[in-house]
Parts: sequence; C-alpha cells; structure tokens
Amino acid sequence: MAFSLKDKLRKSSDALAGKLDRLFGSASFKDADLEETEEILLGSDLGWELTEKIIAELPRRIRKSGLSWKEALALILIENTPLPEFEDTAVARPFVTVVVGVNGAGKTTAIARLAARLQRRGEKVLMACADTFRAAAAEQLEVWADRLGTAVLSQLPGSDAGAVAFDAVKRGLSRGYDSVIIDTAGRLPNKQGLLDELAKIHRVCGKAMESAPHEVLLVLDCTVGQNARAQAQQFMKAIPVTGLVVTKLDGTAKGGAVLAMASQLSIPVKYIGVGEGSEDLLDFNLESYVRALLGMDEEGG
Repeated sequence: MAFSLKDKLRKSSDALAGKLDRLFGSASFKDADLEETEEILLGSDLGWELTEKIIAELPRRIRKSGLSWKEALALILIENTPLPEFEDTAVARPFVTVVVGVNGAGKTTAIARLAARLQRRGEKVLMACADTFRAAAAEQLEVWADRLGTAVLSQLPGSDAGAVAFDAVKRGLSRGYDSVIIDTAGRLPNKQGLLDELAKIHRVCGKAMESAPHEVLLVLDCTVGQNARAQAQQFMKAIPVTGLVVTKLDGTAKGGAVLAMASQLSIPVKYIGVGEGSEDLLDFNLESYVRALLGMDEEGG
C-alpha cells in the first residue's frame, strides 16, 4: 500500500489529535482543560457515551500511570471498543456471508474488494446479487465480477431475493466454492418490507445449508458519523449482524465514529475502507487504528 494508515486517517487525526495537541501544547494535562477536551472529542464524532467515559477516566489514568495524555487516551479507546470473537470457521465450506447496508454506503464495492481479498488467498469465490429491487444492481456486481474474474449469480429484477440467496448457497455447496458472498438491496432502514426481506434471506440461507449464513456484515458510511448508529439499530432488528464494515475513512474527519459505532452497538468492526484502490479494504486492527487516529506511530508514541 502506497500510504500508511496514519496517512489515510490524516483528516480525522487532525480533527482529534491535532486539536488536542494545540490545547495541551508542551504542558501536562490539566483538569481545567476538560471542557474544551470534551468539545474536541465530540467534534471528532466519538459520541456522547464514549466521550463521557474518556472525560471521567483520562485525568485519573494520567495521574496514576504517568503516561502522556495521548498514550492514556489510546488505552481508554482500546479498552472500550469490542473486538471480534474469532471462531474456527475453517470447516464451513462454503463460508456464507450476507452483506447489508443503505444505498450509497459502498456496499457493492466492499463486496468486490472482499472477494478480491479471498481470491488472493487462493479461495474460489461466488458473488450473488440478491438485490432484485434495483435494476442496475446486478449489472454493477457483474462488472466487478468480470474485472476480478469472479463467478456471479443474478436473476432478473423483481425476482424473489430469498430464492436467489437459496440458489447461491446451493451452488456454492454443489460446485465446491470456498466462499459465497450475497449482496442485498441497499435500503433505508425505515422500509419495513425490505427489512422483512432481509430476515427472509437469512432464513433461506439456513435452509440451504445448516449454520449459514456464517457472517452478516453491515456496511456503514463513516461520513455520516453518528447518524449511522440509528441505521445500524434498525438493521439489527431485522437480521443478526455479526460485524461492521466502515467505509470512506480517507475522506472524512469523522474517524472517531468507528470507535463510537463499535462501542455503542457492541458489534466488532471487521473491515475498514480507506480509499478507492482494490487493496483499500483493510482488516480492522484496533490498536493500529487508534494510534493512527491519534497521529501516533505504529509502535511507541
């Protein structure tokens, strides 16, 4: 990758660590700075809940540990962000992933990049378009499939989305695919009919293959900041989301929202999108992300 994560998160780092640096200068942290610190934390979209935890803990942590404010803040952020629970999924073949999210969040692009990552690992991947709501959806996925040399399954607009998902899992089983990634209609979370369709897709995957789907990824656009929380909560009512994919981080100063989303929703961030390149979908590493967000080097301060 041409740029480091620290470079990719420059806008967010300037909005958070840059402003805190200017507030504290070379002096040590003072309790009198807490009010302005709170404004900066909220401005970087860390959200009220996480900000309140930081304000309550940061002075005590600095006094007790002797750490710099930046190292102390990094530890607090890490401690309050849930991490993925890793399970042995190697026996699940195909590994079935359902991807959900609203229009414009970068869902289909994230699916293509995920497929490309799996292919680079030597996996045989099938992408399926269960978005039968939007006529161009299948075309968009087929363009990506052609570009990547990946198999794709789609049906005519208006077809039953659950049937597409069922067929995709069955094809994955019968033809020896390692992974099946199912795209769904990008939807506003207040459209109950579309949310019901998501629940159906989840059910029929399980009918096609016991234990499927093995992953449900919710794609969220970081540029909308805290508004993504309400979106996520609606999706979680319809389908058991297991992980978050947070996109467009390179173009926003709201990178703190990644930690707020994970903390508030108690769902781990699995991947982050940090650019337009085919390799700009990254595994989320909490410590690396926090250090980059605070403008710190990978190791050390």
